[in-house]
Amino acid sequence: MGAYILRRLLLMIPTLFGIMLINFVLTQFVPGGPVEQIIARLEGQGDVFQNIAGGGDIALEQEAAGNDRYLGARGLPPEFIAELERQFGLDKPAHERFLKMLGDYLTFDFGESYFRKISVIDLVIEKLPVSITLGLWSTLLAYLISIPLGIRKAVRDGSRFDTWTSGVIIVAYAIPGFLFAVLLIVLFAGGSYWRIFPLRGLVSDNWEELTLIGKVLDYFWHITLPVVATTISSFATLTLLTKNSFLDEINKQYVLTAKAKGLTERRVLYGHVFRNAMLIVIAGFPGLFISVLFGSSLLIETIFSLDGLGRLGYEAAVARDYPVVFGTLYVFGLLGLLVGLLSDLTYVLVDPRIDFEKRSG
Repeated sequence: MGAYILRRLLLMIPTLFGIMLINFVLTQFVPGGPVEQIIARLEGQGDVFQNIAGGGDIALEQEAAGNDRYLGARGLPPEFIAELERQFGLDKPAHERFLKMLGDYLTFDFGESYFRKISVIDLVIEKLPVSITLGLWSTLLAYLISIPLGIRKAVRDGSRFDTWTSGVIIVAYAIPGFLFAVLLIVLFAGGSYWRIFPLRGLVSDNWEELTLIGKVLDYFWHITLPVVATTISSFATLTLLTKNSFLDEINKQYVLTAKAKGLTERRVLYGHVFRNAMLIVIAGFPGLFISVLFGSSLLIETIFSLDGLGRLGYEAAVARDYPVVFGTLYVFGLLGLLVGLLSDLTYVLVDPRIDFEKRSG
């Protein structure tokens, strides 16, 4: 097992390199870089993308002025532009910037945000609690609902209960998370009906003044609606996965043999079927957590006014805040690769009969 883990860790190096290289190359062709952002603000043009969309006349003016490198830079001295490039590290060739970035990232030095004047790692740590809250509690809630529901659907396959719950699951899967979030706000956050839950934030303004129990209750009071909205699609998928996994095991020969020996249905289900059927479900926990953490957080965070990693990544991409974009990309890429390895180790933990070393051999 040790050799398998070592191989997986070594494979992460070229994988991360490829991820960073592809995204770095793509950003070289994306208009509206950090220098253009600063120029647009200084010129009072608002959003640099407005100029990109309707920049025909501007481009002609720039060409006449002999300054066609940056859109909207007319009237600004070349020395000022050169200083901006130096501050952003854009005065060096692209390959030198990429190699320096990789060297810094090996020591987890992600630099400082262009526009926030705070280190990228501190920025990620600051936003992480919101995303961890949504990812962790949504995943746990999905498992708490989906496993017993999926088992019951498998045991009562084809019954009226199985039919109407399947209908509910299909509807839940079809509803986008952000639309369900808006519905929850309308119903339970003072939109049009009841004002039971707060509309925004992770905690109340007076959270520091509350007792320990009060802080815990306040925290769960605030996260109820965002977590439920985030859970809706993963719950549906996980329920069907659990049901199909159990159905596959129930129809195998060893189950029929166990029943023929006189074992009760409950003992067969939880003594024999459960371990084999839950293998794929339990081992998928790390992957589901990561997908919930980074998959649908942007719209949910925006709707419920939560300042997490989803909004951070979106705002950094729009502002061309490259240290934040690449720093978070590196961290998330590394985290995703580690979670893939953790999923394999979870398989072995659930069922020691699995040996990845023999499989890879």
